[in-house]
Amino acid sequence: MGRRAPDRQVAIVGAATSRFGELFDQSYDDLVATAARGALADAGIGARDVGAAWLGTAFPDAGVYRGRSGMDLAAPLGLFDVPITRVSNYCATGGDAARAAQASLLSGECDVALVVGVEKLRDRPPRESIVGMMVETGDPLLQKGFTAAGTFAVTASRHMAVHGLTREDLARVSVKNHAHGAKNPMAHHRKPVTIEQVLASPMVADPLTVMDSCPTTDGAAAVVMVRAEDARRFEAPVFVRGLGLSVSTGWDLPFFDGSHDLLSFRATRVAAERAYAEAGIDSPLEQIDLAEVHDCFSIVELVTYEDLGLCPAGGSAALLRSGATAHGGKLPVNVSGGLLSCGHPVGATGVRMVCEVTLHLRGRAGDRQVPGARLGLTHNIGGPGAVAVVIVLGKDAA
Repeated sequence: MGRRAPDRQVAIVGAATSRFGELFDQSYDDLVATAARGALADAGIGARDVGAAWLGTAFPDAGVYRGRSGMDLAAPLGLFDVPITRVSNYCATGGDAARAAQASLLSGECDVALVVGVEKLRDRPPRESIVGMMVETGDPLLQKGFTAAGTFAVTASRHMAVHGLTREDLARVSVKNHAHGAKNPMAHHRKPVTIEQVLASPMVADPLTVMDSCPTTDGAAAVVMVRAEDARRFEAPVFVRGLGLSVSTGWDLPFFDGSHDLLSFRATRVAAERAYAEAGIDSPLEQIDLAEVHDCFSIVELVTYEDLGLCPAGGSAALLRSGATAHGGKLPVNVSGGLLSCGHPVGATGVRMVCEVTLHLRGRAGDRQVPGARLGLTHNIGGPGAVAVVIVLGKDAA
């Protein structure tokens, strides 16, 4: 797989999100309409111009029982008589929906694609949440504590044992991302926190505390995509320079396969390799200007630094401590606030990240703008650890 030629690229020409949080005053339809109509307006087009659409929802049964099919995108928008496909791929759902839209555009199936990610998760009580649902109906191992928090806690413990990672290092991720999120009017949590507050918060799965963990939340995000050759008709297009997806294991295998060191996620490494090859990236720390990565738990952001090639194995804590990944650093990571601050409306998260990077590449991110940004990256991982999507976005076509 080599570098993607400009005539085989697509572009983002419209992007918008809802707010994220406990949005009890907004329905599923409200969230879809806010994001989708916002993205269409940003592109300067209407629903009648859409040739095909993709709806990303990961857990409709854990929410309000909406998002099970394309009908749940068609109805809120009046978007009928066009192909609409529902996409679900755990926490990588949003990125995978964008991948499907790219493939459709490049095949000539449609000329304008709409991608909407949405989740409405806060209307259900905790015992009926995603974790509760999976524990009751999923693999028996989940009943033994191998939830997302439990599995990523094992990774954190391994990094502590092998690389000398500390709980303070984990807390620094949360402190950084909450500081970023305080500047994001769309974020779920908008208050800075201290290392002491993170360490003192209740333990979820040792060594991960509540404040090392992202909240599930309500929210939606949408993008309008066209082929690169058509993008110049729109204002400030952002080009998809590279996109990689990898399903590298079943969800349980990394934790019971003796060949796995529990220090890294192969899915991220493979997806990044593919995206970098398409985008011509060989030195990501030097070439990429900002990144939105999947910080569902603080340890995941740190491991992702290593898996994306931003630092050597075991070097993530030092990279974080150096300030390189903070706003104003060499490669700011999660200037939106990340999942720790924005929350995690699972099906929407990958699309939200694309919207965030698009804002910066257009120079429209306000107080959190990364100056001079020309190349950005998004990363999702789910399963946990089984599936990942990496997207490289550019201000210019390759």
